[in-house]
Amino acid sequence: MVNAVNVREHDTWKGVYIVELEDGSLRIATKNLVPGQRVYGERIFNFEGVEYREWNAYRSKLAAALLKGLIELPVKEGDRILYLGIASGTTASHISDIIGAKGRIYGVEFAPRVMRDLLTVVRDRRNIFPILADARFPEKYRHLVEGVDGLYADIAQPTQADIVVRNARFFLREGGYLLLAIKARSIDVTTEPSEVYRKEVATLREGGFEIVDVVHLDPFDRDHAMIYARFRRK
Repeated sequence: MVNAVNVREHDTWKGVYIVELEDGSLRIATKNLVPGQRVYGERIFNFEGVEYREWNAYRSKLAAALLKGLIELPVKEGDRILYLGIASGTTASHISDIIGAKGRIYGVEFAPRVMRDLLTVVRDRRNIFPILADARFPEKYRHLVEGVDGLYADIAQPTQADIVVRNARFFLREGGYLLLAIKARSIDVTTEPSEVYRKEVATLREGGFEIVDVVHLDPFDRDHAMIYARFRRK
């Protein structure tokens, strides 16, 4: 554990904190919902008896998006979120910190091996509900997920925007937000990333989303972008 010189909440990203270290450097962090728990080897900072977990932008695309200038962080305390491609829970754990005990994350993951890693995280992190399922078929888990305020997706599928739209129609409330991490090379290795992003944005618009912002994640994640959008039911 590292002692911090000062910690303050970010001016606009509610639930995200700026940590000042003894060498004068600054880090972003979230207040640890499960004191003592590290999820992916991140540093834990202590300030006035409170634990904060470093949010590593090289390990989390959402942290990278914030540092690359995402217009806002729509996630807030108490939100219910459907997370497609939750994997072992790196980014989800920081979202879990932000939404707190009153929020919920329904985490869909297809790979059993990765799900086993996630289960060690959620054993003590009670606001994450893991679902072993294929995100292409939301009808198969519709009995497990309530209506949600937000949808976060990080799925390496050629049809990821179509998958997002399908899930949104099942679960996302009117005006709910989408955070979609796109890896261009997972969609089409023969097409320039900028062209891939344009096609995915077009698919989202056709599916009822209004695009709020798009940020490229280089150098944290090469050929990745984060799309922030709002859902309008047709």
